[in-house]
Amino acid sequence: MILQDGWVRVAAAQFSPRLGDIPYNLAQITAWLERAVEGGADLTVFPECALTGYVVSSGAEARALAQPLDGEAIRALIALSAARQTHCVIGTLLAQEERVYNAALLIGPLGLIGLYHKAHLPFCGADRYIERGDAGFHVFDTQLGRIGLLICYDLRFPEAARTLALRGADMIALPTNWPTGAETAPEFMARARAFENRVFVIACNRVGVERGVRFIGRSCIVSPAGRHLADASPEAEEIIFADIKPAQARAKRLIVTPGEFEMDFFGDRRPELYD
Repeated sequence: MILQDGWVRVAAAQFSPRLGDIPYNLAQITAWLERAVEGGADLTVFPECALTGYVVSSGAEARALAQPLDGEAIRALIALSAARQTHCVIGTLLAQEERVYNAALLIGPLGLIGLYHKAHLPFCGADRYIERGDAGFHVFDTQLGRIGLLICYDLRFPEAARTLALRGADMIALPTNWPTGAETAPEFMARARAFENRVFVIACNRVGVERGVRFIGRSCIVSPAGRHLADASPEAEEIIFADIKPAQARAKRLIVTPGEFEMDFFGDRRPELYD
């Protein structure tokens, strides 16, 4: 349901995937997406590795769990988005050309719109055993607006979000697996990346415990002003919603007092000094 006057309803579906249980995770994603659509969501973001789980113990295990783009599970998600006429961002371990990536898929009513491979890999979970994404940061035009994709740890590198913003992103969808110790991400990082780039950030974390690693939830939707529009709890499986106007992200000039205090976040940049 695209709202009137350029407004869009976005959602983050915070749940607890099961490591290696693809049928269960697919069923959960399906159920949560149905709930999101019933709530009017045009775009629903799911956690990092929502389809596969994350805390693997070897490269062999990561390869065994990684899903091919033309596999049954991803085909089912594409069919679901088409049937419900909605958009979603799904995190998964992805098998491509004998390599395994931590990936985010942007899916819409007409199929797969965009694919992103996580570029910054911490020494944590599956990221210890997979390939770094090297395809760069791209913005995908949709009927909802211009959507950029990042994954979890990418948020801590300002260049990634800035690149998406410079390429015209209205919103950044961020599937994530924030564990205990990553509380600064929902508290500060999501707000900073949104405010400094004047974009919306839709960050979806998971909850629960996987192989002894506890995840902190706290999914959030943040405005270009750096304000939290919606927040999830630290422990519950739940959906959060926010109504956003993507066109607001295209106004990079902040006018506090006209003619006296104005800031142009992009026009005032000095890239010739940034080498």
